[in-house]
Amino acid sequence: MRKHTILFLDIDGTIITPEDEIEQSTKEAIKQVQQQGLEVFLATGRPLHEINEIGEELQIESFIGYNGAFAIHKGKEVCMEPMEASTVEAFLNIMEDKGHEAILYTNEKNLLTTNEAPVMRKFINQFHLKHNERYHSSYRNHILGISLMNLKANDVALYEEAGIIHLSPINVEGFKDHAFDVIRDKVHKGFAVSKVLDFLGLSKETAIAFGDGMNDKEMLSFVGEGFAMGNAQPELLPYAKHQTTDVRNSGVFNGLKSLGLVE
Repeated sequence: MRKHTILFLDIDGTIITPEDEIEQSTKEAIKQVQQQGLEVFLATGRPLHEINEIGEELQIESFIGYNGAFAIHKGKEVCMEPMEASTVEAFLNIMEDKGHEAILYTNEKNLLTTNEAPVMRKFINQFHLKHNERYHSSYRNHILGISLMNLKANDVALYEEAGIIHLSPINVEGFKDHAFDVIRDKVHKGFAVSKVLDFLGLSKETAIAFGDGMNDKEMLSFVGEGFAMGNAQPELLPYAKHQTTDVRNSGVFNGLKSLGLVE
């Protein structure tokens, strides 16, 4: 068996720079490993219905989205794990009480708690969200992920006490200090990676992953070769076997080169 068989790549801060670009070296690295027969997945907190253009640009057809709640391999569903409706309702009550905003994601839509707030417009523009509607309770059984905004440091505990979840800061400029992804304790990128490996009959020792945020910690610690980007949150480093250069300095290319997979 080949030493390496599959590669999982986070998007923001891992393959996409703060300037919203993908380095040519990253594109070349992905192309080279694909030519060697490695499976390549994008593994992101983003909703999958909003990353088609990135997949097409990189010729990637397999994805983990919503921080591990949904995974597909070349059009075939691997796993889908909606959130508990009771947790969704509890969070909405906290948001209303504290004046927080959120986007709740289904596998087709981004459901907004408001259309007007400047922070919401900024978030939508940053992540190129197009399939947007106002949230309605009829969707509460179909929520795969949530992004929270306008939180203060002491607000985090309110949500973590309301569900079997933890909040992960969104490691993107302009959002690091107040925006969080909701990560379930049992449904996260590491969970989806394990489902994908079982589906494909691959071992975790042959898997590689790159990430930069705390929503990547379970994924990086699960695979055989986990890489934290040079721009990673410092708290992520203990979960990674390796650290590479940052997203603006060929981080993915240099990491894969250290494994002898690109040149």
